[in-house]
Amino acid sequence: MKPHQDKSWDASYEWKVVLLMALGYGLLGIDRFMILPMFPSIMKDLHLDYKDLGLITGVLAVAWGFSAMFAGNLSDRVGAKKVLVISLTVFSLMAGFSGLAGGLMSLLVILALIGFSEGAFTPASIVTTLNASKPKRQGRNLGMQQALLPIMGLGVAPIFVTQLLQLVEWRWIFLGVLLPGLMVAFLTWKVLRQPTLAEMAAHTNIHDTSKHKWSDVFKYHNIPLNVICMLCWLNTLIALSAFLPSYLTDHLGLSLPQMGFVLSSIGFGSGVGAFILPGLSDRIGRKPVMFISVIGAILFIWTLSRAEANPPVLFGLLFIASSFMVTLSTITVGPLCAESVPPALMSTASGLVIGVAEIFGGGVSPVIAGYSAQHFGIETIFTISLVGLLIGLVTIFFLKETALARQKLILQ
Repeated sequence: MKPHQDKSWDASYEWKVVLLMALGYGLLGIDRFMILPMFPSIMKDLHLDYKDLGLITGVLAVAWGFSAMFAGNLSDRVGAKKVLVISLTVFSLMAGFSGLAGGLMSLLVILALIGFSEGAFTPASIVTTLNASKPKRQGRNLGMQQALLPIMGLGVAPIFVTQLLQLVEWRWIFLGVLLPGLMVAFLTWKVLRQPTLAEMAAHTNIHDTSKHKWSDVFKYHNIPLNVICMLCWLNTLIALSAFLPSYLTDHLGLSLPQMGFVLSSIGFGSGVGAFILPGLSDRIGRKPVMFISVIGAILFIWTLSRAEANPPVLFGLLFIASSFMVTLSTITVGPLCAESVPPALMSTASGLVIGVAEIFGGGVSPVIAGYSAQHFGIETIFTISLVGLLIGLVTIFFLKETALARQKLILQ
């Protein structure tokens, strides 16, 4: 009996995997983003500036990107379980060591190691979530998994970090994710199974179960377009999340607690968006939801750039903009990649899209934004973000629809 039929479907295993991958992604989000609300304090202690913030954000993104590109294919070859357990263990240990940094160079080295391990985790966790999900729930479950990164990394972390900074030195805060990360790694090792290519074929439109070399991924129409889209989404997400703490405190004059409150809207808004809109794409299609999301993101980020120093208003605008942004990235690296290639290339495709986008959109963009903020004013981060979104809007027109439910309707 086929793995996606109701009578044989293991719903208990599905939810265990979704929960573990969500927790892992949530810890990854804390590791990656908790340094941003701490940066005003770290900047004073280690004598850094906006350009250094761009470098710190950039080196983590570049390391993440290179790792995702290679580890995605490694996951397809040796199995996602090994990649997930090792990467969870390494990035948890490195996060704990971040507090030992004595200057810019040591901080960059530690963050590069975190980036390499988190980059390996990302495509493997995405495809693992999809393979454990019933096909009609792929978008919804991936949205649930992806929601924990912004909720924990950009929602909960800024509030707790900015409050803890008033009680303890920033170095001690990094230790908070060490033990939870090791626990999730252990549970992943105990619970996760490795599906066969035939079982994985139920989750994609390309049912070719033969082996493929990694370069075959470029033969599939959506993959190069997904790279362009993800470059645009990360350009916006990284530039805003990296520089908004300083924009809110230095440009608008908010206090640290006010800044933490406003910045938390990125996480909570992204979490709400990830829970709702990717699931909607299972029903009406990936492309319609992406069109709605990119137009909404443009409108609300433009409005945010003109808002005054009113924390509740800033929170609301950023909340809605973030809900649209996370939908774009979730659909792009998840269903639009995995559903567009054969089973043997699912992690490879996702890793390639994530990797190239992280290196250029996440790596180069913050360096450019840092230079622009230093020389032309920090408010220029909004211009950089909006340009990227407009390019992404045009690219969506050329994508092929991949939602399995929509494909069935088209073929009828």
